[in-house]
Amino acid sequence: MTRPTLRSLRARLMLIILLPLVTLGAAIGLWQIEQSRQTAKEVFDRSLLTTALAIVGDVARSGGDALSLGTRDLLSNTSGGPVFYHVYAPDGVYVTGFTPPPVTPIRGLNAAPPEGVEFFDVTYNRRPVRALRLYDVATLDGISGTYTYTVWQELAVRDAFLAELIRGTVLILVVILGTLALVVWFGVVVGLRPLVDLEDAVSRRGLDDLSPIQRPVPAEVQGLVRRLNTLFGQVTQAMETQRTLISNAAHQLRNPIAGILAMAEAVRSAPDGDAARARADDLVRSARHASDLANRLLTLERVQSDTAPLERSPIALAEMVEGILDLHRDEAEGRGVALVADLPHPAPTLNADRMLLREALTNLVDNALVHGGPDLTRIEIAATPTEAGLRIEVRDDGRGIPPEQHATVLARFGQAEPGPGSGLGLSIAEAVVDRHGGSLTLAGATGGLSVTLDLPRAPRRRMA
Repeated sequence: MTRPTLRSLRARLMLIILLPLVTLGAAIGLWQIEQSRQTAKEVFDRSLLTTALAIVGDVARSGGDALSLGTRDLLSNTSGGPVFYHVYAPDGVYVTGFTPPPVTPIRGLNAAPPEGVEFFDVTYNRRPVRALRLYDVATLDGISGTYTYTVWQELAVRDAFLAELIRGTVLILVVILGTLALVVWFGVVVGLRPLVDLEDAVSRRGLDDLSPIQRPVPAEVQGLVRRLNTLFGQVTQAMETQRTLISNAAHQLRNPIAGILAMAEAVRSAPDGDAARARADDLVRSARHASDLANRLLTLERVQSDTAPLERSPIALAEMVEGILDLHRDEAEGRGVALVADLPHPAPTLNADRMLLREALTNLVDNALVHGGPDLTRIEIAATPTEAGLRIEVRDDGRGIPPEQHATVLARFGQAEPGPGSGLGLSIAEAVVDRHGGSLTLAGATGGLSVTLDLPRAPRRRMA
């Protein structure tokens, strides 16, 4: 099974860790190469000076006739290669050594340097050499003055020595960086193993397995696992809600649909036109009831699904309340029920989803008219500004609902007593308020019911 995400994470970790190490290693390597170059130069220059001083001593003792064995050893293999020499007397007469010596391109042969010793690089017999010229005041065979000593060695010897130093430095760095890379790779692989195990465990799950992840994971990913478990729980709850909705909808719509079919058959079999029209009126009422039930189910599902953001906008509460009361005024007046709006002046403006808030308040007024009972005479919508936002109350003086039945009536299709209506009005209102980050409470047992909607001024932040 391929894991491109984990492979990418491994590559990123390897790159993040190794790139600074490789950069540091390259800097150390360059510094070490420069140090090796300086070391080789100092070693060879010191060897040339040691050889020159040995020749000076031997010439002083023998007058240039012979060199000691130690000096000959220095000449034959100083720093890995032969060294050549030449001695001039003060009058320019050749004393001993190889002839002619290399000449510095700046000073020439007889011009003495300020410190008596001079190193220089020059081409000699078509080969680059490193040379040393030393001046010594002495008296040999009765001749007094400044004697000129020149020793030189081919640069190829020094370059070979330098290349050997560089090869050793590079080899050590390669071994160190290779070992570090291996250790980092092993650490990354071992460190990411719990994530690989977690991925395998999740990938082996079936499509319907949304149980929480229980396996131990590193502290760095515990938050991710907790979030996954929360999402699994939310998905499970959403699926259960949908299953419940479908089951309840099927149950609740079965009777209205069956009634519509029966009435349609009755219309078709009516003995005359008057009977057909009477039965058609019953059919229309049943169809409207089924349509209202379906619409309320869809509204409840839309509110509770929480898949789309609310379309918030400033709402003039007075205008909305008057529109809702006007919608129910004919029915209320026919039953002798007064519809009242008790709003502060000036009426507050609320930032909310216009359609959902209107649906919630409409359902509460419908509920009061349907379930208020025969003693219902007044339905009132009141609003009061609060510290947190706005409180809206829908009050009536009807039969009320006992506190022990509040949970029942807030559930889907829940009713305190069997009767007309869908049993969805309070559920829809509660879901709308919850989507806005507020709360819905019921009060009153006898002598009326008060439904309170507390809506916050600012929207509640939801977890991503």
